[in-house]
Amino acid sequence: MTPASNAIFKPDGKNAIHDGIEHEPGGGKGLLDPTDVVFLLLDHQSGLFQNVKDISVSELRANTTALAKLAALQQIPVITTASVPDGPNGPLMPEIHEAAPHAVYVPRKGEVNAWDNALFVKTVRETGKKTLIMAGVWTSVCVMFPALDAKAAGFKVYAVMDASGDPSEMASRTTLARFLQAGVIPTSANAVICEVHRTWNRADAAELAELYMMVSPNYRAVMESYRKAQEVVKK
Repeated sequence: MTPASNAIFKPDGKNAIHDGIEHEPGGGKGLLDPTDVVFLLLDHQSGLFQNVKDISVSELRANTTALAKLAALQQIPVITTASVPDGPNGPLMPEIHEAAPHAVYVPRKGEVNAWDNALFVKTVRETGKKTLIMAGVWTSVCVMFPALDAKAAGFKVYAVMDASGDPSEMASRTTLARFLQAGVIPTSANAVICEVHRTWNRADAAELAELYMMVSPNYRAVMESYRKAQEVVKK
């Protein structure tokens, strides 16, 4: 694996690209700052997956795994937790910790809202990051409750809607409305990858391209057609 392009971004609050090319000074001001981000992947559990109806479970799992791989590639902290994993909610999907071995798992003692767990919040604060990227199952509970509390505590909070799932389209729509009212920013797995990526002028560009194929399978066809065209040109 190519080491993360740490020199691309600097923790100076400017969120500018540092790749040896002159860029517009204000570029990136409105986007995620990869140096100030922690991923919170909440309650992606096998039992809860069986009640997800607003997105296919295969898509949800692929998008969540892509976020975990992005975090590993870019050395972004990841915190996971589960709601009663020994009960009917089931164990966490294994792909997260397989893709991001550095992820920290925080056990809970029955709290529905992860932000009610003192150890979980302590672990989040110890990262020193002020921007929280949350995803989980269910969106209307396991993401929304800690998202609202974290926002009230002064964090900038994003909710990755397609790495999360709800029991119905109605639940998802009402959750989205509540996010918007509270100032939680809805986003997608693809958008998160793009905002952390920002430029193809980096050593790990090929590995980032692999992540796009996970969240947008048709992008694989784009890559395959391009590679074939290059082969033809070289003949």
